Amino acid sequence: MTLAPSAGLAETARALAAGEVTSRTLVAQALARIEASQGSLNAFRIVRAEAALAEAEAADRELAAGVRLPLLGVPVAVKDDMDVAGEPTAFGCRGSFPPAAEDGEAVRRLRAAGAVIVGKTNTCELGQWPFTEGPAFGATRNPWNPEHTPGGSSGGSAAAVAAGLVPAALGSDGAGSVRIPASWTHLVGIKPQRGRISTWPRGESFQGITVNGPLARTVADAALLLDAASGNHARDPHRPPALRISEAAGRDPGRLRVALSLRPPFTALPARLDPEIRARVTELAERLSAAGHIVEEADPPYGQIGLAFVPRATAGIAEWAREAPDPALLDPRTRSAARLGRVLGGPPLKAARRAEAALHRRIGRFFTSYDVILAPTTATPPPRIGALLGLGPLATDRAIIAACPYAWPWNVLGWPGVGVPAGFVRGGLPVGAQLLGPAHSEPLLVSLAAQLEADLRWHERRPPQRSVARSPVG
Repeated sequence: MTLAPSAGLAETARALAAGEVTSRTLVAQALARIEASQGSLNAFRIVRAEAALAEAEAADRELAAGVRLPLLGVPVAVKDDMDVAGEPTAFGCRGSFPPAAEDGEAVRRLRAAGAVIVGKTNTCELGQWPFTEGPAFGATRNPWNPEHTPGGSSGGSAAAVAAGLVPAALGSDGAGSVRIPASWTHLVGIKPQRGRISTWPRGESFQGITVNGPLARTVADAALLLDAASGNHARDPHRPPALRISEAAGRDPGRLRVALSLRPPFTALPARLDPEIRARVTELAERLSAAGHIVEEADPPYGQIGLAFVPRATAGIAEWAREAPDPALLDPRTRSAARLGRVLGGPPLKAARRAEAALHRRIGRFFTSYDVILAPTTATPPPRIGALLGLGPLATDRAIIAACPYAWPWNVLGWPGVGVPAGFVRGGLPVGAQLLGPAHSEPLLVSLAAQLEADLRWHERRPPQRSVARSPVG
C-alpha cells in the first residue's frame, strides 16, 4: 500500500504502525516531492535527504521490533529558526552559519516521538515580516496561487504542508507567524500558550513573544504535532501545566459565548478590514451561532497594547542580529530594527515586560463575559510576491500593519490562539480567522475548531497542482 500525498499526520502514523507502508518509502516520496517543487514553491532552505533516509530506515527497524511512538517514522519539517544538530540555523539570513551542535528542545521532542525531520523550511530574515522572501533564498510561493506569498514568517512550513510535501510542520509565531501563513494557505495553525513548546536554547525567544507551533491541514493533525513537540527544557523560564491537547479534538466544546471582534487592535497607523474577509469571518460566526453558540460582536479592551510589543520585538531582533556572521549582509530594515531594539532594550523593555501583568488582568476580565474570541487573522488577502520586498523600514511597517493588524496582541499576552480557514476571496486566495482564548485554553479552542472543521470540511479542498508544478522561483 502507498499513501496519497494528501494523507495527514495521524493517518500516516497509523499506516506506519499497522505495517501498511514503510518509513523509508514515505520519506523517499516526501524528498521526491520536495525536490520536484523546490524550483517552483521553494519551501525549503535545507533538505536532509541522506540523513532523513537513514533515520527512516532506523524507524523501520524499530517498527518491525514492535516499538510504537506517536510519530514513529513520519516525515515532518521544521522552520529554519530551530536548531537541528549538524545543520546551520540561518533564520532567513545570508552568510555562512555554523552547524548547530545539538537539537533544540522542540526538535529533540519531535525525534523522541519518532518523527523524521526531512528538512528546514524557509523564513524571512529573523522572522520579521508576513512574507517569505529574501536574497538568501529567493521567494517562497503560495501553492494556491504562485504569484502570491504564502505569508510569513513561517511561510516555508505553510507552503510545504499546503502543497502536500509533508503532512505537518513546525513554525514559530512572534506576531502571527504561524497563524498568518495558515490563513493564507488554507491550513490550521496553532499558537500555543507561551512555554507549551520549548523555544530552547532561547528560553525567551524575542523577549517571550515568540512561541513554536504546528501547521497542518486538520485540527487533529495540528494538535497531534503540538502534543509531540510539547514540553520543556530544564532551564525554561515558562513551564505551563502539561495538557493532552489532541484529546480535545474529539470533544464537544459545549455551548460557548463567542465574541466576534472585527475591530483591529490599537495600531499607530491605520488598518482597514477587507470587505470580503469581513464577510468570510462573519459567515464563520453564523456557523457557530447555528451550532448553538451565543455569538455577539464585542472587542477586547486592548488599549495601547502596541507599546508593550515594540520594545520586545525589536530587542529580540537586536539579539539575533548580533549572532549574524556578517552583519553587513543583513537587510537594511533588519539593521534599522536592531538599532531601535538596542535603544529600547533598557527601561522601555523593562516597562513593556512589566505591562504584561496589567494587560492580563484587563483583557482577562473580558473572558468573564466570553469564552472565546473569533477575529480575522489578517485584514487583507496574501500580497503578491515582491510587493513588500524592496520597501524601506517605514513603508514596510505601514504595509505590515495594513495587512496584518490582528494577530500580534496574543503574543504580548502569551495566550493561545488557533488559526482556521475561513474560505476564499477574489482570485481564489485563501483567508482565515483565529479563535483566541485566555491562558491555557488550547483544549477549548481546539475542540471548537474541530467542530467548525466537521461542519465546513475545509481539509477536503486542496491547491491546484498546476500552480505547484509551473510556478517559477523569484
